[in-house]
Amino acid sequence: MDRSKYMALIFGLLLLAALVYAGMNYGELSRFAQLIVNINPIWIVMASLFQVATYFSLALAWYRAFAVNGIAYPLGRLFPLAFAKLFADQALPSAGISGIAFVINAFRQRSVTAPVGMGVMLLTLLSNYVAFAIVAAASFLTLSLYHDVHEWTVIVAGLFFVFVVTVPGAILLLKKRGIQNGLPLWLMRLPVIAGVVGTFDDAPDDMLRKPGLFFEATLYQSAIFVLDAATLWAMLAAIGEPTSFLVAFPAFIVASIVATISLIPLGLGSFELACTGLLVSMGAKVESALTATLLLRGFTVWLPMIPGLLLTRRELR
Repeated sequence: MDRSKYMALIFGLLLLAALVYAGMNYGELSRFAQLIVNINPIWIVMASLFQVATYFSLALAWYRAFAVNGIAYPLGRLFPLAFAKLFADQALPSAGISGIAFVINAFRQRSVTAPVGMGVMLLTLLSNYVAFAIVAAASFLTLSLYHDVHEWTVIVAGLFFVFVVTVPGAILLLKKRGIQNGLPLWLMRLPVIAGVVGTFDDAPDDMLRKPGLFFEATLYQSAIFVLDAATLWAMLAAIGEPTSFLVAFPAFIVASIVATISLIPLGLGSFELACTGLLVSMGAKVESALTATLLLRGFTVWLPMIPGLLLTRRELR
């Protein structure tokens, strides 16, 4: 990790610490303790099932991509790779780019040819961007219809849609013009674009020419976002603060957008601040919003940390 990422991580830690401190002072400390002690285990089990389903959804997208290419790849062997990939995406928010290298390497070790593996990852990346754009549009529409739209959310929406159009656009332009013709210099200076170009310049794009497969992959990727939002919804119910899914869904999606465009490792601080702030603005109590958000992060980031690191390390070896 270079110095800039260390500085970003430190900033995220300070931001998270400031959020927890403010929440503890604004809310009642006894209320936080009561929420934790009275957690409903049934909803925790439900949240666990939602998280398992996210890994299954990504594994199913890969399974279908292999099947369309005539490769009978066991779904069970794809599940741990999906777990490690989603963990890497959470640990280093970059809209699906973080876990690509080790998955391609893992495919290669499992006798999947490099062109097929690269093609599957290219399909995964672009369908992830399309799915992210779809759920983002749905979340901002939900905010505008049922809740107040804040100025900062409008700014976040503008930055995100520039981001989500620029990266796939650069990939498609690269595939159309070829690496030898290059991309605009200002575009190549962006770290995310440079990483994508270096990874996918030789990747075949034949899977992108199959609308049915791309639609199916986008559907599975969208399900991942919805299931993660459902996990937040379950966490609120677990601490005795049930709310509508139409509250949890935009809170999670907008917080994910903030974490992505902030480029802070783990989305540390940025995700928690955005998610807690939105939940409070939509009627949740400070104690409930902060507790549910921290529990969610425990399920999606901290709890999978050790198995995610072990799986990633094993595959990179």
